[in-house]
Amino acid sequence: MSPSPHTAARRDAPPTTLASAALPPRVRHLLGAVNALAAQYLSTSLELALNELERQLFKQAERARSSQHQAECFAELQYLRQHRADLIPRYLAALEAELARLREAPMPEAPAEEPEDPLQYQRLTLVEDTDLDRDIVLREIARHQAQRGGTPLLLLGQRFGVLAARPAFDPERLPIGPFALCRILREAGESLRMNLDSQLLLYRMFERQVMDRYGELVGRLNTLLAHEGVLPGLAYLPYRPRTAGQSRRPARPGAPGAPGTAGTPRPRPLTGWQGQGHRSDWNGALLAGLPEAPQAPPGVVEGGAATAAAPASPGARPGLPEQAVFGALQGMLSAHRQANTAGGATPRQAPGRILPLDAVTNALGTLQSAPPARLPGKRRRTMDDLHHSMLEHVRQSHGPEAGLSQEHSDTFELLGMLYREIGREVHRNAPAQDLLERLQVPVARAAVQDRSFFVRDQHPARELLNSVAESGATWLADDDADPQLVQRLERAVDRVVEEYDGDEAVFERANREVQEHHRAQARKAEVGERRQVEAARGRDRLETAKHRAAEAIAARLGGRKPPQFVQALLGQAWADVLTLTALRHGEDSPEWRERDEATSRIVEITCAPDAPADPALAGQIDTALRQVGYHADEASAISRRLSRSEDDETTSRTELTAKLKARTRLGEGEQAEARGAHLPPRSDGEQACYERLRTLPFGTWFEFVSNQQGDVRRQRLSWYSPVTDNALFVNARGHKVGEHSLDALARLMAQGQARIVTEDRGRLIDRAWHATLRTLRGLAGGRAAPSADGTEVGGA
Repeated sequence: MSPSPHTAARRDAPPTTLASAALPPRVRHLLGAVNALAAQYLSTSLELALNELERQLFKQAERARSSQHQAECFAELQYLRQHRADLIPRYLAALEAELARLREAPMPEAPAEEPEDPLQYQRLTLVEDTDLDRDIVLREIARHQAQRGGTPLLLLGQRFGVLAARPAFDPERLPIGPFALCRILREAGESLRMNLDSQLLLYRMFERQVMDRYGELVGRLNTLLAHEGVLPGLAYLPYRPRTAGQSRRPARPGAPGAPGTAGTPRPRPLTGWQGQGHRSDWNGALLAGLPEAPQAPPGVVEGGAATAAAPASPGARPGLPEQAVFGALQGMLSAHRQANTAGGATPRQAPGRILPLDAVTNALGTLQSAPPARLPGKRRRTMDDLHHSMLEHVRQSHGPEAGLSQEHSDTFELLGMLYREIGREVHRNAPAQDLLERLQVPVARAAVQDRSFFVRDQHPARELLNSVAESGATWLADDDADPQLVQRLERAVDRVVEEYDGDEAVFERANREVQEHHRAQARKAEVGERRQVEAARGRDRLETAKHRAAEAIAARLGGRKPPQFVQALLGQAWADVLTLTALRHGEDSPEWRERDEATSRIVEITCAPDAPADPALAGQIDTALRQVGYHADEASAISRRLSRSEDDETTSRTELTAKLKARTRLGEGEQAEARGAHLPPRSDGEQACYERLRTLPFGTWFEFVSNQQGDVRRQRLSWYSPVTDNALFVNARGHKVGEHSLDALARLMAQGQARIVTEDRGRLIDRAWHATLRTLRGLAGGRAAPSADGTEVGGA
């Protein structure tokens, strides 16, 4: 990310604004809209990144092993608080300057000059180590985001190429691309005047809070430019035409498959592979309807000791710090506990002596080093069991009246509820159950030490918990099991149990290794899926060619009726010839025209009672049949009957008919019988689901109910044909698991036997959290009902 000479020259020039740039009025207007949208998005994300950076520096100061290190951390924290107000304006001004220079011609790299004296070694210089470290980190962040950007980022480069009147921009040259954003961060970050370690920590917070949400910004920018008329029809997938009779009117509101009402857009379908689901907002469901609360005072009493007020969580509502958000969660838990007490449950008794945080974490650390002992046939340890074991351990040292504070007791209770909901979504005998049990102590330590465990949208411990749980999810079939993933998870859990001592980076490293395996498996699954899709497309082209052959024969017949035996030969043997010709050469080729003329000649001869035989036509038919795969004697017999009007070989007709019936035609296979099934017309609900299906992107995940108990299996809609309506489904490893017609799939959706998995409910940990909140609010059931249209998964 080192600045080039022309970049340095531009930096010395006065900042350029869109108002002063030499741009056409329409381009200036569009770039102004882009800049306003990006400023709105980036200012919020940068503020969250700075809040997280401040929180991390405060943690480093608390955990400093020497007074000197602690003083340095507090000094960096002071620098940050003094100069953080300058970072966001500098960043947005630099971004506007990048956009204003959109139409400037790129300056060529200056050619390397020959040194006047090769022996003047003092002129040779090396890059500063600090610059090299920053370049490596920022380039790696930008490279990862460019790889994750995928098709939307490429489409944005095409649209910016139109605005610049130049070829499409690649991610490295895009003015609002990941490389440009990282380069601007380095330049603007110098205003904070922090040391190298703090700057590298800023880059990591920038990656977590800004770049992880960069895909959303790219999508909004593409939508904005498309609405403004900049390549409005640009799409990665080819246009899929509507079939005859398909309604172009949208479904009525409230009908199955109809879009949501105004202000409540339909959730997007989940299209990522296993382990790549989008994270949902944990605070969104928690803070729904919660009134604004004032900021907490600087000194917050916690466990008898005053601590500094922590900055707001990245996912918390502005003006609502972590303590207030966690307090709202405690209020819900208290109301739930009171309802249970009124129903006959035993009320909780206040402890005589509240244990400090160090005593709780030390007790959990002792239990962490001892693996859970479970006899064969006995149930696994629960979070409640861990809570009781920890209390027994600390009471041996602090007396029988010792107990936990209200906050720590609530933390264990919430973890117990969350673990129970996770357990319902994991196979009972899956290896993930044992791994989840071993993670109980490290997860409990992380939640007790950091109240943001239930507040932050992304917590490393929760991310690893989700990865482990999804490896044994109930929606996985037996053929979806991945032994290599289980081994990788076992090593990750072993490392966390052995190394975790309060540093959440241990969870981050363990989960990073697991996610690398997920990405590698996703690439393999994509290769396997691509092969299945190509095979399905080949079958679809064959089916289309067969329809075209039948239409060509019917057009040449024009209502005339040759003898029954000739009709059978035309509908089978000669139809195979036309099908293969359409597949190999296309309908605009000379070969197809020759076969079509031969079809017309066959009809004329076989329908006219006195037409003479045509030896040339017989030879043409014989050659064509042999190319399709007919034996020489069969091809000769068929060609003789199709090239003359008389049938003087009645003795061999029965034998030839038997051979044709025993022969497998082109495209005949396991689905030949299904094409002939006649189903009743679709109802209004089924029709709405059918129209909804034809708008789904390839890669959408479905959940199919597999038994009367309501167990589901996830399958991925890899491809469907707009001509034959045939849909291909694969599993999480890219293996073909079935095919359905869109008509049959729509009927299943209307019956509630198939549901679309949406992004907001794709991850297991998020589904378990929403189920926990429903339990706290008193809603019945651990499983959510499907949406109003019965098509989308709405809960665990």
